[in-house]
Amino acid sequence: MKNSEKDSSRRKFILNFGSLGISSLLVSPIIIQSCRTNLKEVGSGDKEKLLNSNNELVEVDSAYISTLNKNLAKNHNSESRKGLPGKKFVLVVDLAKCKNARKCMDKCQAVHQLRPEQHHLNVLIMKDNDHTAPYFMPKHCQHCDNPPCVKVCPVDATFKRSDGIVLIDNERCIGCRFCIAACPYSARSFNWYEPRDSEKYKDIPYDIEKNVPQKKGTVTKCTFSADCLREGKLPYCVSSCPNGVYYFGNEYEDSVTNGTSGETVSLKILLSKNAGYRLMEDLGTAPSVYYLPPKDRALMPDIENSNS
Repeated sequence: MKNSEKDSSRRKFILNFGSLGISSLLVSPIIIQSCRTNLKEVGSGDKEKLLNSNNELVEVDSAYISTLNKNLAKNHNSESRKGLPGKKFVLVVDLAKCKNARKCMDKCQAVHQLRPEQHHLNVLIMKDNDHTAPYFMPKHCQHCDNPPCVKVCPVDATFKRSDGIVLIDNERCIGCRFCIAACPYSARSFNWYEPRDSEKYKDIPYDIEKNVPQKKGTVTKCTFSADCLREGKLPYCVSSCPNGVYYFGNEYEDSVTNGTSGETVSLKILLSKNAGYRLMEDLGTAPSVYYLPPKDRALMPDIENSNS
């Protein structure tokens, strides 16, 4: 090949390469923009800290959390989230009357599809010191006015209603368990296994006020029997107690009703006359559950053999 022919071939190669380079430069911004768009769709860049199934703290892009709920309607459980107008529900527990009958626990477990080891309500054996008699203390979710659990939920699965009730939407719950860690009253539990009678409930529409059907991998807790309250009835635990332990009512009306006798009394008078108090008031959570001290209690020699 002559030198002139070599030079001509070399020039053609350079020109062709240059054209390809220019085309690449023209296409590159489109490709880059496309990649950026895809990245934006995949992730927002904002991170949320969550607990995975191995109980490890991990960071997840918030876009993925949003995606989990994309199929939920905008008005999902809207009525259940609003609460009942003109109501601020409160529970009063008279510790002097509790005899550990546990009818309240049995009813609660049956209604809320709970396994034997799960409790929305538990009756504890308490003793203030070595010189006082022991007593029984039913313990619910405290339905705080300033609930720490609501603040830490990254997906709005746990929320507080206008009537004071704190609920969980297990169709939104991702099982991170931040709410369990945040609750100072240990009032929440996790569904590690398939719920009780899961086959029986599988075709029943989810009721957020009853929190049924339960779902494996979600958090559960006391609902203050919100489904009963919507129908003007007392909570399951209140109506099933045979010993008159519970009073339930509306703080705005200053009235509470005893579940056994049906007597309605002033909330303020009941609390003031009996030195009513709330658990861990110094935390600033402002619970909606009040306790009356276990006055006039007698020694119970068989308490060690009682259920705990």
